[in-house]
Amino acid sequence: MKETEYGYGSGCDGSVWTERGPLKTVEASEKIFVIGDIHGCLGMLNRLLEKIPWRPGEDTLVFVGDYIDRGKYPKKVVDLLVNLDRHYPYLHCLKGNHEAMLLDYLSGVNRDLYLANQGYTTLRSYSRDSRNFEGEKIPPEHGEFFRSLKPYLEMDDYYFVHAGFRPGIAVHRQSEEDLLWIREPFISSPYDFGKKVIFGHTPFAEPLIMKNKIGIDTGAVFGNKLTCVELPDERFYSVKA
Repeated sequence: MKETEYGYGSGCDGSVWTERGPLKTVEASEKIFVIGDIHGCLGMLNRLLEKIPWRPGEDTLVFVGDYIDRGKYPKKVVDLLVNLDRHYPYLHCLKGNHEAMLLDYLSGVNRDLYLANQGYTTLRSYSRDSRNFEGEKIPPEHGEFFRSLKPYLEMDDYYFVHAGFRPGIAVHRQSEEDLLWIREPFISSPYDFGKKVIFGHTPFAEPLIMKNKIGIDTGAVFGNKLTCVELPDERFYSVKA
């Protein structure tokens, strides 16, 4: 299966990105495992990775963002992801709105917004005294990880994105704000984006399964469960909080 990544430019200000063309094309496996929003739930992530029949180094593993904030162990979740990324090919981590807010916070932008979305749990995990938190307390490899996160990923039959796409707009012309934050009109729309969209961000009690999309945020940090979907079989795996 061919997998293509695309690069764009802009921030979370709602501006439209300009396509720069493919960054790279690599061979991906026939089996793809996609994991929903983790939010610092390290124990659930470990149990889910033990449960799914993912073959490291052979199968593709995709994370749809929101690794940090709210939960108890955001730094340790990032430790795990950085370690996986270091050792295994076919692993892809997308940017969530919480990672975007952290990057803004570290740049001195919209700090109150980040704290209002429980960003203090992440700051606390990196610093014993979050009142005096400084960005340099984030390990360089973690900073590089946050900056390297993909806004979305395209494969032969699927798009992977944190929040979704705005109906009626070509995927390569979507704003980063929508990619990371949109709920409606995306959630209820039957719009055909040309490929099935796999997304997180909006929590459901059970995965949302529609002809044009699958939502896999099942509220792990809210006491429900962490979910993975195996593609193309659309087989679901989950662990309870």
